[in-house]
Amino acid sequence: MKLTIGNINITDVVLGAESKVEGGTLFVNPKELEALVLEDGNIASVSFDVAKPGESTRITPVKDVIEPRTKADGPGGMFPGVVAKVDTVGSGVTHVLKGAAVVTVGKIVGFQEGIIDMSGPGADYTPFSGTINLVMDFVPRDGLSAQEYEKSLRVAGLKAASFLGDLAKNVKPDEVIEYDFLSATESMKKYPDLPRVGYVQMLQSQGLLHDTYVYGVDMKQSLTTMISPTEVFDGAIVSGNCVSACDKNTTYHHQNNPVVTDLFARHGAELNFAGMIITNENVYLADKIRSSDWTAKLCEMMGFDGVIISQEGFGNPDTDLIMNCKKIEAKGIHTVIITDEYAGRDGTSQSLADVDAAANAVVTGGNANEVVTLPKMDKIIGSQDYVDVIAGGFENNMKSDGSIVVEIQAIIGATNEMGFNKMSAR
Repeated sequence: MKLTIGNINITDVVLGAESKVEGGTLFVNPKELEALVLEDGNIASVSFDVAKPGESTRITPVKDVIEPRTKADGPGGMFPGVVAKVDTVGSGVTHVLKGAAVVTVGKIVGFQEGIIDMSGPGADYTPFSGTINLVMDFVPRDGLSAQEYEKSLRVAGLKAASFLGDLAKNVKPDEVIEYDFLSATESMKKYPDLPRVGYVQMLQSQGLLHDTYVYGVDMKQSLTTMISPTEVFDGAIVSGNCVSACDKNTTYHHQNNPVVTDLFARHGAELNFAGMIITNENVYLADKIRSSDWTAKLCEMMGFDGVIISQEGFGNPDTDLIMNCKKIEAKGIHTVIITDEYAGRDGTSQSLADVDAAANAVVTGGNANEVVTLPKMDKIIGSQDYVDVIAGGFENNMKSDGSIVVEIQAIIGATNEMGFNKMSAR
């Protein structure tokens, strides 16, 4: 599958009378977006704001972050199975409003929703302090269940991002990148001497507001399967989960999966990017055994020499991670796992809930229990009423001077387990 990405650099987002992309500026008519999302009767109202890098602005509690994209040419549409029809995506031409993001906030759904600070020490932990964020602040209708509310906000954010992306369908890109994913036979013929490297992406699917959707299907209902890595750029995988903010894969993370991007960058030179497998993270042991068995079997059938495995979440999914690692290594295939750590505030606790000697090549996104003080911000988009109950918060963590003390697990993307974060070890 061959996909051409056309990046249109967005340097400003302006709320105004007309929705369009012109001269690097995304102009948004809020009434048009309001009419679109209020088609869902579960949403009582929505308000709009813009948060820019460097501003004294805090956004919380954040549900999802989505990058506006559109299919400029080729089959399918953005977010298939949710917004667009269920057509296979990942080929043709996709235009991206690079530098812009849609951020959804509102009354808290679960306790694991997070914070984006646009400046100060909190901004150093989240990649979304560097995007120009169109924030949609939702109010649900009374009596709505948490599951209904989550679904309505998830779909509303995706519809808004798709609407904004469509504004750039006929705009000339500033940068063009081509991704060509060959079949297994073609890649073996073309790169016979390069190591065959695969990617196993574990998708959060524990249920109870911990879900990920592939072509609109809840991943916990699926067996481990294969996907073209180009499909993820077109929104084939979307977030619907409320895991801890630090290692939650937002939809934006999936659209810009750095493991996929980096493997493509090395494809044909250092390695043969030979395939991508997606698997779930269910809660029952039988499901974990089944999924990890299938993962190892597919890795063997696809002839991988090495595999990168990325996780989402912590605790219960640590078992899935280690089972995948052990079983793939038992096939004679080398693995590298990407995870993060919950090692306690002093860093001395066991980092993962499960371990094995086979996991001898590990990349960490950092210790989510690290504590940081977030200073008072001049502007709050959403509400700070929940910062003591979200994961990473605690009782009386709002100080008299307006600052907040939290573990970095409360910050969106702080320890992301695909490596889409800002921390590093030197």
